[in-house]
Amino acid sequence: MPGDDYSFSTVGRVHGEAKYITPLLGDIAAQAALADRTRSISAGVIAAIKKNDIMRLSATQQISGLGESIVAIANELRAIAPRCGSTAWCLWNHLCVFHYFAGLLGPAHTALLAELVSKREWVCLPAGAASQVSGVDEGDNTILSGVATFGSGGRYAEWAGVAFVRDGNKTPEFALVDLRHRKVRIRETWDGSALRASATDHVYYEGVEVPRERVVPMLPKYRALFRRRDYPVIHDRYREDWVALSVMWLGAMATGVAEASLEDTAHNIRERIAILGTKMIEKVTIHVNLGRARALINAATDTVYAAMAETDARIAAGVVPTEGDYFRQTAGGMQAVLLCDEAMKLILRILGGNGLREGTDFERRYRDFQAMPLHINGHIDRITEQLGRISLGLDSQNPF
Repeated sequence: MPGDDYSFSTVGRVHGEAKYITPLLGDIAAQAALADRTRSISAGVIAAIKKNDIMRLSATQQISGLGESIVAIANELRAIAPRCGSTAWCLWNHLCVFHYFAGLLGPAHTALLAELVSKREWVCLPAGAASQVSGVDEGDNTILSGVATFGSGGRYAEWAGVAFVRDGNKTPEFALVDLRHRKVRIRETWDGSALRASATDHVYYEGVEVPRERVVPMLPKYRALFRRRDYPVIHDRYREDWVALSVMWLGAMATGVAEASLEDTAHNIRERIAILGTKMIEKVTIHVNLGRARALINAATDTVYAAMAETDARIAAGVVPTEGDYFRQTAGGMQAVLLCDEAMKLILRILGGNGLREGTDFERRYRDFQAMPLHINGHIDRITEQLGRISLGLDSQNPF
């Protein structure tokens, strides 16, 4: 291995370097193997991240944040992902869902959001399949009971967004819940083969009181509501859909993992000897597969960063996004992940059995990568079906 200094020397580079997380990258990488075995990120790394301004990047100045660009946030996640995919995944989740919470809660909850951001507190959104939380009114509070699943980063977080149904109403509602509440219980449930320290856990609400003024409607197809000029937002960036941002940032993370894997492989293979003494560096098939992987990663990086740069330009100009912009963003992120998926398979072919036996980080990265094309936000089946509908002049149907 060439060490922890990945140059990311992509031909036609369109991205920049990490700015905030750089001092912690060595520690993040050093604990990655242990995190993979124990299925929990180092407590020291989590504590250090919570002291770092990376926690405040997707919050704007109005709520004590830094309001960094979409590209700048991608650069941070891209740098973390090859060091420890689980750490990147949990931070990605925090930055994505905070953006959503800021749009959903809006100016009426500026003080609450500003306090959370100023303390660099972590948020998560456990709302996966089989989630079922209900609420009943009691005095000035709403009492929440039930279970929410797939809370990525839940055990590291201070706050959770909760989707629930109150008093039998069909329209779901939303509230922020302090996970330090005595009636909240987090159960470690994630047992997947990839991103094993991503803490994708179940959160149990056992009669948790939430002030009723902190409860807001959670309408389906909320992104159409956010685009209305008469809908109040803290900042125009929160009119951008959080799912679209999440898919682009996921694409950027994928390019970081693939890039580091390629560079490590190219470095390590130079001194390797194949069967019968042939130098690996002289084998034509190595050249062909490395070249193909290089081209795929370049294309993936160019694709997703172009979509993010367009998003930043739109935010800067105060332009309200359209449904077409949403699919431009999600398609760009999705395609970047798919291109990197192909590149990772080529790198695996290049390494072969001996390459894996040598104990590099590739096997863990390859396993972690498997979660990226499977995430529902950027899943190829979800995105391409809707792209096909709008290509035919039909309305999109994605509720998120």
